[in-house]
Amino acid sequence: MKFLWTYLRKYARRMGGVMSIKLGGTILELLIPYVLEHLLDHEVPAVQNGGSIAPVILWGLFMVGLAFLTRTMNVTANRLSVRTAKEATYELRRDLFHSALGLSGSQMDRVGLPSLISRMTSDSYNVQSFIQSTQTIGIRAPIMLLGGIGITLVMDAGLASILCIMAPIMIALVVFISRKGIPLYDRVQRGMDDVVRIMRENITGIRVVKALSREEHERGRFAGASDETARRDIKAGFIMALPGPIVTLFLNVGLTLVVLIGARRVHSGDIQPGVILAFLTYFNMILMGVMGLNRIFMMMSKANASAGRIQTVVETEDDLPLLLESEAAKPSRDGMIVFDHVSFSYLPDEEKYIQDESRFAGQQRQKCLDDLDFTIPKGGSLGIIGATGSGKTSIINLLMRFYDPQGGTVYIDGKDVRCQDRQALRRRFGVVFQNDVIFADTIRENIVFGRALDDEQMKAAASDAMASGFIERYEDTYDHKAVIAGANFSGGQKQRLLIARSLAAHPDILVLDDASSALDYRTDAALRKAIREHHGDATTIVIAQRVSSIMALDAILVLEEGRAIGYGTHEELLKSCPFYREIYETQMGEVS
Repeated sequence: MKFLWTYLRKYARRMGGVMSIKLGGTILELLIPYVLEHLLDHEVPAVQNGGSIAPVILWGLFMVGLAFLTRTMNVTANRLSVRTAKEATYELRRDLFHSALGLSGSQMDRVGLPSLISRMTSDSYNVQSFIQSTQTIGIRAPIMLLGGIGITLVMDAGLASILCIMAPIMIALVVFISRKGIPLYDRVQRGMDDVVRIMRENITGIRVVKALSREEHERGRFAGASDETARRDIKAGFIMALPGPIVTLFLNVGLTLVVLIGARRVHSGDIQPGVILAFLTYFNMILMGVMGLNRIFMMMSKANASAGRIQTVVETEDDLPLLLESEAAKPSRDGMIVFDHVSFSYLPDEEKYIQDESRFAGQQRQKCLDDLDFTIPKGGSLGIIGATGSGKTSIINLLMRFYDPQGGTVYIDGKDVRCQDRQALRRRFGVVFQNDVIFADTIRENIVFGRALDDEQMKAAASDAMASGFIERYEDTYDHKAVIAGANFSGGQKQRLLIARSLAAHPDILVLDDASSALDYRTDAALRKAIREHHGDATTIVIAQRVSSIMALDAILVLEEGRAIGYGTHEELLKSCPFYREIYETQMGEVS
């Protein structure tokens, strides 16, 4: 909860005001049964004995006034508490989002995208509910409990002793059971991660699911994860709900004793009937107080688990720190891009992660890149080809410093990438990833993407990417709206928009990761020609499955299981690399 206080500290004065208003409203509410007792036992009998009815009317109006003030103060406190909870949670969610954007590739792998989504949604909601309730129920419940006991002691210590005996037992019971519920809610939230993951996979891959008629299978997967989460939630809810009926039982037993003992004392003339009526009302208030405490403990259990999950992300330390140039080795050769005997694996080095994260448990570290060594001169071009899983995309991940290698060094412009500011480094790139994203926005915004680019640059990039033809067929051209994931575009149209985005800022380094797989050969050839003519000064890396997309580049790197098995020009590889020659002959045979 110390973590949450860092967000609530600035609202301390407002929260203090809310609690003061709630305190005042609760005290006024506690006075109403006391006034009622006085009215019934003192003023009404006076009227029956010939006295004036005016005091009865005045005391009745006083009760109405107390009720009105109570309602007004409670409503005011509730509205202010909602405002405070909303603003504090907004800041918390904002920091969580910013921290998520700053996670390195390995940190993102450990947390997982579904878990980030559930932390943004259900976890932050649990925290917001707790902040709101703490300011209202957190004040009202204990005041109802203690105030009710205190007033009943003043009214009749004998009858109140029944409450004094039961209250500590009920409170201890609520605290004990609530402490048992805290770890259960953490399991519930982890179950929500699985539900979000399966939901996201199915929404993203809905066409595949339908195409293979796997709807029933996916319904079963979702139902399994949902049922397991529901089972955990029911178990946690059952345990946290146990105090309710037990406390009610205790209070009803106490209420029965009060009625029996009170009736005998009224009959003997020791107390007035109004005291019994007031005691019944205070018993209900005390019940509400105990149940309110139970609810606060339940919400605290959820919020504690959720805040811990959020804190893990917000306070995650950067595992890709900026290295001082004096600490880095100099490259052994010149080149715009140098991979100097680089080795890399996606599984973490630290043994603690393999122990702590179930997704990594039992896995063996296997190198995705093994002793990779190559150079690209400034303005040069490199094609990368290899089987699925051979490490092609890993090269880009290291180049843009989403990860750091476990061995060797990556250099850009003669400097270790670890010595370069990550934001400045990445601004030099224009990149299309293998599974890139079209955002639900206009074509203009998808190409410009918040950068300081004018219409001329945007349209030139669309033209170079062979996208202007289909864009200008729309009535609203560049203001045409893309739906989520660009579902209203074909695969080739999406790829051309993504390529336009990568070209628009005239990057120093252009990276195309399987960016033209959906393009026909003629469009692909025209695209390559436009890049050579208008972006020839950029250092270019093209990852492709088609030999035709890379055969004209300055050099080609052939990968197999993370190792370079061929490097050279197209003609050189045809002679020296059987694997490359087999790919070429197979693909060219298919074309012919």
